Amino acid sequence: MKHNETIVALATPAGAGAIAVIRLSGEKAIEIASEIFTSVSGKVLREQKTHTVHLGHVKDGERVIDEVLATLFKNPNSYTGEDVVEFSCHGSNYIQQEIIQLCLRKGARMAQAGEFTLRAFLNGKMDLSQAEAVADLIASDSEASHQLAMNQMRGGFSSEIKKLREELLNFASLIELELDFAEEDVEFANRDEFQKLITRITHVLKSLIDSFATGNVLKNGIPVAIVGEPNVGKSTLLNALLNEERAIVSDIAGTTRDTIEDEIVMGGIGFRFIDTAGIRKTTDTIEGLGIKKTFEKMEQAQVVVFLVDSTQLAADSEAIDTFKVEIEKIKNKYPQKPLVIIANKIDQLTSNEISLLTSSISNLSLLSAKTGQGVEELKEKLLNFVNTGALRNNETIVTNTRHYDALLKALEEILKVQEGLDSGLSGDLLAIDIRQALYYFGEITGEISNDELLGNIFANFCIGK
Repeated sequence: MKHNETIVALATPAGAGAIAVIRLSGEKAIEIASEIFTSVSGKVLREQKTHTVHLGHVKDGERVIDEVLATLFKNPNSYTGEDVVEFSCHGSNYIQQEIIQLCLRKGARMAQAGEFTLRAFLNGKMDLSQAEAVADLIASDSEASHQLAMNQMRGGFSSEIKKLREELLNFASLIELELDFAEEDVEFANRDEFQKLITRITHVLKSLIDSFATGNVLKNGIPVAIVGEPNVGKSTLLNALLNEERAIVSDIAGTTRDTIEDEIVMGGIGFRFIDTAGIRKTTDTIEGLGIKKTFEKMEQAQVVVFLVDSTQLAADSEAIDTFKVEIEKIKNKYPQKPLVIIANKIDQLTSNEISLLTSSISNLSLLSAKTGQGVEELKEKLLNFVNTGALRNNETIVTNTRHYDALLKALEEILKVQEGLDSGLSGDLLAIDIRQALYYFGEITGEISNDELLGNIFANFCIGK
């Protein structure tokens, strides 16, 4: 990938629409745009000021392709840090391709995935973690994931890492300097101050690492497994939560033989609901596979909703005892997972039967998936499980797996430095572990990078961004 070439791409989604935006970036962007654009006012585009918009026509020779708005950004005051021109044209597929092909004939080349943002990184307009947040922002589909991406794009995470890296680099320089005066036995790096810094860095790293569990579910949606015996109303509940007929519902036990998943946003948080096959003993091979997958989904879920048919419990006191045993089994198997216990079909019970159930089973939620009674209360309960305090307080939350991995490695090296300090290790050996920690810090922000790393990151971007 040559970064001195001028690139062009469609910056809006492919397909017909009201308007489309075609983006040019590079040292010949304004020159190419000036060749194909004629302003209605007669002004020459290359002579205009940066951050100005001009009405005119894109022409191929004397043939008018479209009436457009040309927006001019002169380097370094642009998204990429290069000269950039954006044509806002009518959203016809034909017009889009005609303008792009015309730019290619005039000397531009097609941009690769994420190449505009890659150039912004290479030109110092943003660091690597901020560049990655651009992709997260585009992919965000809930208030929580949007807020996380915006915070990271503004540099909330990278500024914290940069500050720690600068302080550690300062001490590393002093320790390296000591090595030049080894014979004089001088100490430039105050070990007490260095110890305080290492303690603080350790605390911050552990806090960021711990935040990944929260950040990951907020970014990707919180998986909620709906489990229970066949015909207790799991699919009906899924349909009620989604407010659409997503799962097939019938009176025949074992209708759902595979997992059905769909996502909704509640209170700004994405929840991914998983309707599972009913748990029971069966000789049916296909149903058996579905039940096996149910247990797999329970392992993966952040929250388990355990559903029971309230009419069966009310009709048989022994069924209540059996159900309580099943609840304890799930709690013992998944002690860390929030468990919501729901008695469904309460629209078919008398008030006395409801009182019997609530007095016999603790923390029991009552619901009728068929009528919708109790569904909103269930949504509120699920939201209460999500600890978004850190998000509301704008605390730094890690959402990126690459960052998480680098933080773990940095912490490992910092703990080695701590061990070295505790055992009175010499400065030259301390310096090795410090340099390694600095390397992992730099990997996050892009101060240390390579072509393979950048290729992997930006390959996941859309073309045009």
